[in-house]
Amino acid sequence: MKSKRKGPVLQRRSQIDTGTTDQRLLDSRGQTDWVHTDPWRVLRMQAEFVEGFGAFAELGPAIAVFGSARTPVDSPWYAAAEIAGRRLVEEDFAVITGGGPGAMEAANKGACEAGGVSVGLGIELPWESGLNEWVDVGVNFRYFFARKTMFVKYSQGFIVLPGGVGTLDELFEALTLVQTGKITDFPIVLVGSSYWQGLLDWMRDTSLANGTISQVDLDRLILTDDVDEAVGLMVSARKAHRS
Repeated sequence: MKSKRKGPVLQRRSQIDTGTTDQRLLDSRGQTDWVHTDPWRVLRMQAEFVEGFGAFAELGPAIAVFGSARTPVDSPWYAAAEIAGRRLVEEDFAVITGGGPGAMEAANKGACEAGGVSVGLGIELPWESGLNEWVDVGVNFRYFFARKTMFVKYSQGFIVLPGGVGTLDELFEALTLVQTGKITDFPIVLVGSSYWQGLLDWMRDTSLANGTISQVDLDRLILTDDVDEAVGLMVSARKAHRS
């Protein structure tokens, strides 16, 4: 497969550009302990933001699709993620995922095969093997907070399929940002009532009943079993934002 790396940025297929980036010159002389101190980490953090902003500055309207890395290929949730990726591209959205296997791979696959822009935001983890083969443009991050910034900065909405701790983290971060007014016009759609209904019931019967959340917080999470409905909600939100 034809691909190109520009530092941490991976480009494949139609996303490969013809430019080059000068290689950094590294001086290995002298003590190297300084590279492990907090001031140097700040520069690394800055570099991740610069790389991300540069890679996605001209991305255009995009939707993030979340779901478990453990979703098997023969799962109906894998099929749903693939359909979501394809349908989003048909509605002129780019598709952003965490770039991993499972549901993320499926959404990237659907987007790529539909001829759209398939984006992966990877994260350095001990057990991850890198971005899946369906990512056309991707960045691997060291820091979760830099990666999360890219998700919310370049996505106009979230479609959330069944997933684990990471998916829950992304879901509730988005809900918090909408609740606090940090992001606006940002639909959050949960796909899979058999998976998510228990969570919503608990939020209503426990959190809402104890006054720790408001009804409006619960209303921000839209539950459906229909991928077309999920994509339609993203289209409606885009129209409302433009008007």
